[in-house]
Amino acid sequence: MGEAEIPFTLDRKSPASLSAQLANQLRSAVLGGILQPEQNLPATRRLAAEIGVSRGVVVRAFEQLSGEGFLESNGAGGTKVAIRPDIQNLPVKTKLPGLTSEAVGIINLAPGQPSGAPFRDREWRAAWKNAVSADVATHLPPVLGTHELRLAVAQHLAASRGVAVDGDDVVITAGTSDGLQLIMAMLRERQGQNGRPRVLVEDPGYPTARRVLAAAGAELMTVPVDEDGLRSSQLDSLSGMPDAVLVTPSHQYPLGGRMTVQERLGLLSWADENGVLVMEDDYDSEFRHKRMPLPAIASLPSNADVVLLGTFSKNLSPWLRCGYVVVRGQTGENLKQARAALDTPVSGILQSALAHYIQGGGLSRHISRARREYAHRRELLIARLGDRPDIELAALDGGLHAVSRFAQPSAEVVAAEALRQGVKLVPLSGYYADRAADNGLVIGYGAVTDLQLARALDVLLSLLD
Repeated sequence: MGEAEIPFTLDRKSPASLSAQLANQLRSAVLGGILQPEQNLPATRRLAAEIGVSRGVVVRAFEQLSGEGFLESNGAGGTKVAIRPDIQNLPVKTKLPGLTSEAVGIINLAPGQPSGAPFRDREWRAAWKNAVSADVATHLPPVLGTHELRLAVAQHLAASRGVAVDGDDVVITAGTSDGLQLIMAMLRERQGQNGRPRVLVEDPGYPTARRVLAAAGAELMTVPVDEDGLRSSQLDSLSGMPDAVLVTPSHQYPLGGRMTVQERLGLLSWADENGVLVMEDDYDSEFRHKRMPLPAIASLPSNADVVLLGTFSKNLSPWLRCGYVVVRGQTGENLKQARAALDTPVSGILQSALAHYIQGGGLSRHISRARREYAHRRELLIARLGDRPDIELAALDGGLHAVSRFAQPSAEVVAAEALRQGVKLVPLSGYYADRAADNGLVIGYGAVTDLQLARALDVLLSLLD
């Protein structure tokens, strides 16, 4: 265990001696769990210099606490906190931000949370070992991302999505939100100091994306979509022309459908004709359960400007906060200039570890394992809910979630009561912006175990009954 560093406050005007004050503060730190059993204390000479007293003051305090059984002296080996059965199990009383007592034991079926399997993966640990074993650079990571990770992402996209790109076409980001902010910075620069980009988004759609775009200065326009996503015929009746459009063509979020190739080509034709930037959010396209994936919009022949947004949040973990954008041509150069102006937000060690993991085949093997795991839970969900005439299931072709619609009761009421019974469910209404919402739930099954999913579905069915 590391050496203790505790701020001491000594009052030279106090009637208590300095050694007694120091002993009292050390004793309180042990009893309060701040100093843990077997934790090392600084050498007496160094501690005396740090708090501005003679070494004898520290020696007397240590001797007092050693006699009381709080400290254990090992001569040249230093002094450490003694193991005492009566106090060794006292915890450090700290409150973790964002963690409440109500959250303990909750089965969380919120969407967008993948399995934590890669962090139990030997290849993942080996990738990090390689990254931290290398010499630590004394300069900032390359502003567009390390060459190794950009190349690894390009190779992964070629194999998994059929998108033929060079490493030079890839810019590393701190996830999708950072990618969207980067694109907005580029569009604002293009429009001048007072420019406010207009962005067309799907309704229903990803609430975080709407929030991030608005915070980045965008004026949002919405277009109603269903399970098949945006239809190019809807674009001719827009009240105004946007500067960019954000779509989730491979797995519409949250309804789960996909745009046909004809609709994708129609979108590209319209975007090319009107000078609109297409932002393709390819957030979980690796996880298909029934049909083969359609080609990414970025891989289709067109002169339209397309930015492909990718993330490691769904295939690995949101905890990494790492993703990428793929863009070519002049728009690519403009985006790179915006990145250079803002600098990189992604740790070099993280980029190195991800590059090792991808290049060693760890990511592709993890995706194969995760795909089987998610497909199994999908079957469990279908088995429990699929035969219910009062429930309509959707979004089952791929991804980490399903949508369940029902007439009664209100999804908000169901979610509130489920939370009281230890299950977190997310109403579908939260994904709508300007149109009336369907009554239903978005059920994430990526991060839970089979037993947790079964328990949560028991709660849901009891509430619907």
